[in-house]
Formats: sequence, C-alpha cells, structure tokens
Amino acid sequence: MKIILASKSPRRKELLDLLKLEYEIKVSNAEEVIEENLTIEEQAKKLAYIKAKTVFDETEGERAIIGADTMVIKDGKIYGKPKDEADALKILKELNGQKHKVITGIAILIQKENEYQEYIDYDITEVTLKNMSEEEMKNWIKTGQAMDKAGAYAIQGEFSVFIEKINGNYTTVVGLPIHKVYEIIKGLN
Repeated sequence: MKIILASKSPRRKELLDLLKLEYEIKVSNAEEVIEENLTIEEQAKKLAYIKAKTVFDETEGERAIIGADTMVIKDGKIYGKPKDEADALKILKELNGQKHKVITGIAILIQKENEYQEYIDYDITEVTLKNMSEEEMKNWIKTGQAMDKAGAYAIQGEFSVFIEKINGNYTTVVGLPIHKVYEIIKGLN
C-alpha cells in the first residue's frame, strides 16, 4: 500500500522517517481557514482532514494519506505562523515565560481494497517557555527559523534552550504525534 505524507514540513518528514516506512510526499495545497465557531480540537482536526482529503482526491489506488496541522494556543488565542519578523516578535513576547498548549490534528485517510476509512484525531501538549530577553527573541528570529512555525518557535534545535518544561508528547509539539500515527498505520500492509 502506498503511504503519502500530505505535508512539506521537514519536521513531519523526520518524524515519519522514524517508522522506517516507504512513503511519498505530496504537498497539499488546501486553503487553511480558521473557523471561529469551532473548538480548538475541532479546528485542528478539520485542517488536518482538509490537507489529507485534498491529496486523497488527487491520487488513486490503495493508499493511506497522512495530513496534520499544528497550532499554538494561549488563553483561547491561536498562534499560527508569523506574517513577518515584527509579528514573530509580538508572538514570542506574548508566549514569553508562559505556559501554553500545542495541538496537532491528524487525519489519515485509507483506501484499501474497496474499503475507505478515516482516522481523525488530535493530541495536545502543554509547553512552558523560559523568560527570554528581547535580544534573545530577536536573535532567534534573525535565524529565519521562526517564520515557518506555529507560535514562532521550534521545540527542537536552537530554540530548545528556552523550553522550560513540557507536559505531553514531544512529537506533538514538533508537528506529528507519531505515537498515534503508528497505531493507525502499523497494520496496513
């Protein structure tokens, strides 16, 4: 069975590589629209589903399409990818020294023989950032790594020195709760 990751995220690719599977990458061009009447959990699942469904509809045969979407939430406010460096600094100032949640929705759409199955789920991890100086924030932003990440930070790599504590699954924060993905796809072949 063909497994397809519907994401251009190098971090999701690295996590899926841990499962030692053969898979392809087909980037989803689905429009990501936040709907205000949905809960954070519903929103994460919906965005993951839209990404997976777009790629599913563009492919055929026996296949499993994996879609994911990650959001950072603090006090009900959703932090996506920053629009520019000023927005990245604003986001980091709001998260600085604070506890917040990271949610990653996953959708795995499977066509096997004549049967279609959908697995749609999410995982939430609580993250606490250390207090950072404005200079530390600006230095991080200058690396360019803040710009393609929800919440303007990455738990892995250079930014890890500012992670005080996590409560939950590390891979959820990176962008793909691999423990949940594994449970769904381990019996496919």
